[in-house]
Amino acid sequence: MQSRDELQELKEDLHSIAQQAKSEFGRLSVEQLNWKPAPDRWSVAQCFDHLITGNASYFPVFESVAKGGKKTTMVERLPVFPKVWARLLLKSLDPKATRKLKAPVRFQPSSSNITGSIIDDFVAQQGRVAESIETTTKLDPERIVITSPAASMITYSLMDAFRIIVIHEKRHFQQAQRVMQEPGFPL
Repeated sequence: MQSRDELQELKEDLHSIAQQAKSEFGRLSVEQLNWKPAPDRWSVAQCFDHLITGNASYFPVFESVAKGGKKTTMVERLPVFPKVWARLLLKSLDPKATRKLKAPVRFQPSSSNITGSIIDDFVAQQGRVAESIETTTKLDPERIVITSPAASMITYSLMDAFRIIVIHEKRHFQQAQRVMQEPGFPL
């Protein structure tokens, strides 16, 4: 039962993040969305592009689990590692963590010329992530181990995957908010 309560909380977090994204960033112009405080820093649009790309990488796994077709790999069978990896990822992705992380190359955002629909695209994808959570309510997501789409040697529970998605979104949401507070942000 505890997992089901937490799954519901995670879905509520996704909904809240989507609503806040629409409210805080939905009216920004294409220029504002793509403005970067420095050449090596991300724009608001790049933060959301990164989240969309990262979240989308989970969908094949979620669909496989939901359909009952996911096969457990040898790496996923190794005990202890899934919990260790999950703890490390959740700690490092926490918005309170001050250490900067470099996104894996395949999750790097596209150029800084992203369309103005990026926030609507993100909001729409939040519904799909919530649906993925919903499909697991009859399963035990704490016992299903998956491989991270970012690295083939990193495994964690399906429940931790949902936790990672939400905390990762919160981290980049705050990053996007900081971009808007930078001197020089176009008004």
